[in-house]
Amino acid sequence: MSSSKVTPDSSPAPSPAPSFRTYRLALPPVSGILRPRLMALSAGLAVAGFLLFCWGLSFGDYPIAFADVVRALVGSGDPGTVLVVEELRLPRALVGLFAGVAFGVSGALFQTMTRNPLASPDMIGLTQGSGTAVVAGIVLGWDGGLGTQTLGLLGALVTALVVYALAWRRGATGYRIILVGIGVAWICTSATDYLVAKGGRFQAQAALGWLVGNLNGRTWGQVGPLAIALAVLLPTALLLGRLLRTLQLGDDVATGLGTRVQPVRLAVLLTGVGLVAFATASAGPVAFVALAAPQITQRLARTAWPPTLASGLAGAVMVLGSDLIARTLVSGTELPVGIVTGVLGAPILLWLLARANRAGSGG
Repeated sequence: MSSSKVTPDSSPAPSPAPSFRTYRLALPPVSGILRPRLMALSAGLAVAGFLLFCWGLSFGDYPIAFADVVRALVGSGDPGTVLVVEELRLPRALVGLFAGVAFGVSGALFQTMTRNPLASPDMIGLTQGSGTAVVAGIVLGWDGGLGTQTLGLLGALVTALVVYALAWRRGATGYRIILVGIGVAWICTSATDYLVAKGGRFQAQAALGWLVGNLNGRTWGQVGPLAIALAVLLPTALLLGRLLRTLQLGDDVATGLGTRVQPVRLAVLLTGVGLVAFATASAGPVAFVALAAPQITQRLARTAWPPTLASGLAGAVMVLGSDLIARTLVSGTELPVGIVTGVLGAPILLWLLARANRAGSGG
């Protein structure tokens, strides 16, 4: 009687398919990496953003069909519909779109630079510093004709420089920037609360309506500066992407790869400050968009860092979608968009904190 011996299969397990593909062109001499999943995610977010953008334009006391909105955007169709869409509703939608992109991209920059998912303009004081400057201009009359755009930029820039200077110790690491930024954020929040309490009734109402993040009553005056800032700073953020990825490897490794760590970190800081400052000055400090959008896209794209462009598109989807919810949730009342993003973003913050604690890095 012969016995058979069964041996386990020693053949190697099939390796998972790579999530990226490389390419190289002869003319022009260009090479790079294509990530199909990330490209599909970005395309999907762009389509979703366009649909929400047009849906927002169709909603209001004078309902407009979706097809008529699209025709009005290219200047054709009924003249009355074109007037309503382009003059009355388009500024609000564009501010929401551009501010969402700016918040999402700035959040991706800060989270990549610090290698911490909790690092966003909301958490490290930039949004609060911009808000303090704008509220001071409203309540104390310190604007000097500068306007909210310039005040918001100056406030965020001064706050960023203070955080960077206080975090400097033979260099500024991401961990110190976060800790110092949290302290500066609370200082700015206290100063803003004092200014609101000190102001008159109408000044306080104007400041509070802006502080929660609001798209009501947006005009072309808010659209222009934000669009120009985005046209300059978004390409800069994309160009910094390769250098940002080397920072994720640590300062020593990045230096060994030829990256000038501190100048790159300062360039990222200034780019993120510009984005969040102009977005905050136009739409107010819309909460949690800069925190949540990069984390959502990073997990959907399965990348090791928050993808910059996809984070901006996700930010736009969050702001436009939240604005629609704010306008339809309570009949006859248009809630500020920041209330909805706060309600939606708070659970994401709690999840990130709980995940950090399970990983042993949350304290």
